[in-house]
Amino acid sequence: MKKFLTALTLGLSLASAAMAETWPARPVTLVVPFPPGGSTDSVARALAPALGKAFNQTFVVENKAGATGTIGAAAVKRSPADGYTFLVTSLGPLVVVPHLLKGLAYDPLKDFDTLTVAVQAPNVLVVPASSPHRSLADVVTHLKANPDKMSFASSGNGSSDHLTAELFWLESGTSGVHVPYKGGGPAISDLLGAQVDASFQNVNSVIQHIRSGKLRALAMTGSKRSPVLPDVPTMSEAGVRHVEVTSWQAVVGPLGLPADVRAKMHAALVAAINDAQIRTQFTSAGLEIVASTPEQFAAFQQQEHARWKRVIETRKITAD
Repeated sequence: MKKFLTALTLGLSLASAAMAETWPARPVTLVVPFPPGGSTDSVARALAPALGKAFNQTFVVENKAGATGTIGAAAVKRSPADGYTFLVTSLGPLVVVPHLLKGLAYDPLKDFDTLTVAVQAPNVLVVPASSPHRSLADVVTHLKANPDKMSFASSGNGSSDHLTAELFWLESGTSGVHVPYKGGGPAISDLLGAQVDASFQNVNSVIQHIRSGKLRALAMTGSKRSPVLPDVPTMSEAGVRHVEVTSWQAVVGPLGLPADVRAKMHAALVAAINDAQIRTQFTSAGLEIVASTPEQFAAFQQQEHARWKRVIETRKITAD
């Protein structure tokens, strides 16, 4: 009897261990550190069902907004590295905000396991349809003749659109007036109403207004022309070099993910991103497919982190 109980206990222990190794055995949470409705939230909600189908498990999107994305990022950092919590985020919490906020509850380069940069999108310099400026050269000429007069709207201090404007002024030797808003929606609204003069917006956020003629696109910040706006030149083509900026969405997990979980999650993410329906959904909105490897993502994050540190320090940008 004793031998039987010992064998039974051993068998149950082995079965429990096998079950524990089967990932995912319960729902997985994708934390989005921003409110619902934005680009990052849309990417997460497009990927969640595909991941769920791949693993025959539920993938839940949880919006944990606040403090420019750092609350959600910190929550994921504190989560167990067991493959049941991931962060779907834009570049802000990983390469920008760490240079703007002191006492951050995480180290973006040390506290996460990188999985993939899913998609990216260039910014586009847009002006209201009523603007006299019809090219990037017009804007540069105007800024040089009228320093600190032309207003540039952004979705907030430290946002991709704000930093693109700062980089543009730095590389063109000009200066304008930064007008921060509490989100992209209000900024675009005032741009449409010509309450501000210009803005560097994510192309997917303003493509419909460009197509309708309410906004005029002057230049793209990508390294090549965007398929959704093929007639709009890049910043370099239009005469201002070194203003290549993309806003990107990526997936990371808490540091220390099991190697097999990290490999399975990465493979499933790449497959989901390249799913025909999802790919069309992304590209039609102006997003470009990246689907990088964890190693490529880690190297890219280091480059972006150093780049925005330089811009923020040179331009003396603050979070206020």
